[in-house]
Order: sequence, then C-alpha cells, then structure tokens
Amino acid sequence: MGASLPLSLSLVAGKVTDSVTYGLLPAAGRLAAERGLAVTLLTDRPDRHAEVFDGPITACDVTDFRAIVAASAARGREPAALFSNSDFLQAPTALAASYFGLPGKDWKAATRTKDKALMRRHLAGIDPVFSADAAEVPDGAPYPLVLKPREGVASEDVFLVHDAAELAARRAEIGRRRPGPLVAEEYLPGGLHTLETLGDGHELRVLGSFRTKVSPPPYFVEERLEWAPPPPETGQVLAQLEALGVGFGACHTEFVVHEGRARLIEVNYRLIGDHCDFLMADLLGVPLFDMILRVHLGERLPAPVPAPGGHAVADAVMAERSGVLTAAPAAVELDDGPVRLSYRPQRPVGDRIELTRTNRDYLGTIRAIGPSAGEVEAAIARFRAAHAWTIA
Repeated sequence: MGASLPLSLSLVAGKVTDSVTYGLLPAAGRLAAERGLAVTLLTDRPDRHAEVFDGPITACDVTDFRAIVAASAARGREPAALFSNSDFLQAPTALAASYFGLPGKDWKAATRTKDKALMRRHLAGIDPVFSADAAEVPDGAPYPLVLKPREGVASEDVFLVHDAAELAARRAEIGRRRPGPLVAEEYLPGGLHTLETLGDGHELRVLGSFRTKVSPPPYFVEERLEWAPPPPETGQVLAQLEALGVGFGACHTEFVVHEGRARLIEVNYRLIGDHCDFLMADLLGVPLFDMILRVHLGERLPAPVPAPGGHAVADAVMAERSGVLTAAPAAVELDDGPVRLSYRPQRPVGDRIELTRTNRDYLGTIRAIGPSAGEVEAAIARFRAAHAWTIA
C-alpha cells in the first residue's frame, strides 16, 4: 500500500437497504469527519444508491473480490476500511480487506456461514443435523424436513415437507422461480431465538437476544421479534460460532432451544435487519452502527453497557394478499405515553405486491420500546388501529 495516499472508508453494498442508507452511511460520515477520511460506496447498483446517497459511488462487480480490489486501488485512495452488511458479499469483502491488510472477517468463516451445507458439515462433530442436497435425499430420511436454498435469505422458498412426494413437488415449484441448489435439513423443534454479537478480533461480545415468532408451517415467516435476555443455552451457541470461525464484526445468529439444547438454524454474518438493528441501537442507547465500523477501522470495543430494562418489540405489518399497495402510513416517530414508537415503511404506496409467504411480504415495521410488555403491546395496538394498509 502507498502510505502517502489519502484514505477512504469504503462500504460494499448490493441492493439498497435502510440499514446501509440510514444507519451505516451516516455513521461512516461521522467517523470519516473525525479521522479525515473520505466515504466511498462500492456497488453493482449505482443508480439505485444515487437516489438516496449523495456521496462518491464507484460501480463494480461487488460479488468478485478482485473487482473490489481493483476498484479500491484505482480511485487514488487506499481504503482504511472495507465493510459490507450484505449476506452475499461478506466473503468477497473479507478477501478484499485481506488483500489490503485491513481488519476484517475470515473469508473462510464468511463462506461456511453463508453456505448452509458447508455450515452443517463443519459442525457435524459438535451438533450433527441431518442435511442433504435436496436432489439426493436418501430413503429413510428423518421427515419432516425443511427445504431451503443453500444460500437463501429472508425465509424465501423455505418449506416444511413431510414426505418424498411433497419434497419433489416443492423442489419443482421452487425450481420454476429460481435457479440454484437446495438443501433438505432435519426439522429442529423448539423456541426460536436470535443472538446478536459484535467482535473486534480479541473479544466476541453478546449485545442481546430476541425471541422470534414465526408463521405456522409450512412457511417460516418472521412475524415479530421481542427483546429478551439471552437464554441459558447461549454458551452452546457461542461454542458453535467459535467453531465456525465467527469472531469479528457483527453477526446475527438464529437458533432454537429444546430440552436444554441450543441448535443453530442459520448464521448471518452481518447485522440483524428488518429494522431490528435500529431497535437494538435505541434500546441499548449506543451508537451501534458507529461501533461496527470502528472495529473495521481497527479499534477495540468500548466498555460494555448495562443490560437495558423494559420491553421492546419489532412488529412486522404483513401483506395478506397480492395487489397494489394503495394506502399506508408514512415513516413516523412518536411517544405514546411512556412508549417510544416508530414506524418505517418497507414498501412504498403504489408498489405491486406479490404475496410470497416470506419476509419479502413486509409492508413496514413497528418498533416500540417501553417500561412493560403491557404498555408496549397497547401502544402497538393503538398504532395499528389508527392506520390502514390497503392492497387493491
């Protein structure tokens, strides 16, 4: 690296997300001003990001670490940090960061957490779970199975299947919509939780945990998340994350607890989404997005904050039919008595809705923080009653 070159804080992004637009890019701007850096966005969708970000944007194939390296080196500014919050871009970003000698995630850990088949294979000695290529499920497999894309997100094309005939039918249905390999995994019973962690390469810190409510089978749509103390089995989850090599930056892990045993569902080696990141930042009272970028700049984590009291919920407003969204509330933040409530739309009025039975059906998210569960639930109910979401 040319040490005399000016430095940049570079974010690598695919699609436009609120986490990047309203969380990470503003945080990057604050840190860049503090350190005398420039902020640059590298993306394969420059026109879309230009609609919401007025800073420098570099177009490149962000799925290829070589393109990220070339684009970073060609701008005349060596990167001081390379960071991505995308599920699909963790490994190429980690490889590019390694090329420049920057703090970053282990690309092997990023690869094995993204690929569900690799994750199961890597953890087979710790927590064996039946997992097979969906086209090669043997006779005698432990049905019911969960059929899912090997590198899927947002509950897309995830189904519970009860026998070989149902498996074949769902495989054909998914194949008509999307290419790519599918896996079939043993169904793991239990209450669904998340674990939110942040590491600086020296320490992996638990930020908190949510209890997750999902839709009835055969779908697995996350309908609401409630902040809760990490369950007693959290140590088992941390041991599995360590085995996977997870220890740097933000990580959002989903797991079930059943009869004292914690078993991973999936590991998303990035910050939690669907506006739960903003809820967590508000609840903890910390500059969460700044903290994440600071570890990518080589800083250690700050002192832990005390566990927050009260109750917090992220409640998804779901589409119930296909059609055009003709009415919906705008983004708002308000106080309802002692409850801090905010709503952020995820689909604009005029959008065409195709019901998918996945997290893509979210119309918006209500976030609420208050002293008690009763007060929070009452505030959410009042907000829902006062507004309409109409699909024509």
